[in-house]
Amino acid sequence: MASFPVFTSYIVLALAISSFNLKGAEAARAFFVFGDSLVDNGNNNYLITTARADAPPYGIDYPTRRPTGRFSNGLNIPDFISQELGSESTLPYLSPDLDGEKLLVGANFASAGIGVLNDTGVQFVNIIRMSRQIEYFEEYQRRVSGLIGDEKTRQLVNGALVLITCGGNDFVNNYYLVPNSARSRQFALPDYVNYVISEYSKILRRLYDVGARRVLVTGTGPLGCVPAELALRGRNGECSEELQKASSLFNPQLVEMTRQLNEEVGSDVFIAVNTQLVHDDFVTDPQAFGFVTSKVACCGQGPFNGIGLCTVASNLCPNRDAYAFWDPFHPSERANKFIVQKIMSGTTKYIHPMNLSTILALDSKNI
Repeated sequence: MASFPVFTSYIVLALAISSFNLKGAEAARAFFVFGDSLVDNGNNNYLITTARADAPPYGIDYPTRRPTGRFSNGLNIPDFISQELGSESTLPYLSPDLDGEKLLVGANFASAGIGVLNDTGVQFVNIIRMSRQIEYFEEYQRRVSGLIGDEKTRQLVNGALVLITCGGNDFVNNYYLVPNSARSRQFALPDYVNYVISEYSKILRRLYDVGARRVLVTGTGPLGCVPAELALRGRNGECSEELQKASSLFNPQLVEMTRQLNEEVGSDVFIAVNTQLVHDDFVTDPQAFGFVTSKVACCGQGPFNGIGLCTVASNLCPNRDAYAFWDPFHPSERANKFIVQKIMSGTTKYIHPMNLSTILALDSKNI
């Protein structure tokens, strides 16, 4: 009798895999996530690192009311994109629960603290750098091939939506981490931006080489306007000019870089999201979007609640929906939802060459 539940689980898995084999790419669109803390949904919980969000009050508004590893009071950007795809949220790749039919939903490879460059986030010690995230993606494909075969795995990966979010840490946790940082001595800011963009381009080419065919590529938010930078570098509540300059240089170049890549591959594989402009809407006029403030974090301490980490000892706002920023660096759940709404329906000012609604409509006709 003890073997019956195990046998039943194999039947359920076999039916799910059979369904995928019958329907092919139209069974359900897989979703893969790469990047940093803006999109990490728990991988760092499984690592020995200080870059983690596995303690209260993180997750206070998540359905379980418990911390999950997301750097949010609740849902993050990938969660809302999964909802738009009609899918459950992807699991962290390091989660032991990511197995069997759950693999067919996709996976989240993101790790808080990482950047485009390998020397970004060294202070966090044990994080999953971009090269390793892509290696895990290749390992994932081998695992799925064992379930549904090589050809169906190729269809699943080629037909998937991919999100990659990184770049902000290359400024906040590298170039501007300390005065006279190694990178700031090596590069003037415009040259550093060029270097990061060139390295980002290599990462995107690698993703293409391992099968990604629809990739949302996000830039940085308004780096100088997050509560942490208002507290550390801003003057009289104004955004840090240096970090804002970095964002203003980086984001347009990212859009141009993705355009060039699309020309090289002969298809609109890479979709650039100018997240600085998306954030700017509610950062510059928070009241118009129903926020009380975009300067003060909901959770934190010190000026603008922008100093240190969000912990059980921090100040905590009673209404998280009224705050654009949850902690000193990360948007609130409601702000994340607004960002995804722009990704879905924004004009080419925000997302180029087309928004996600258009992509999903086009791809549905090609199935």
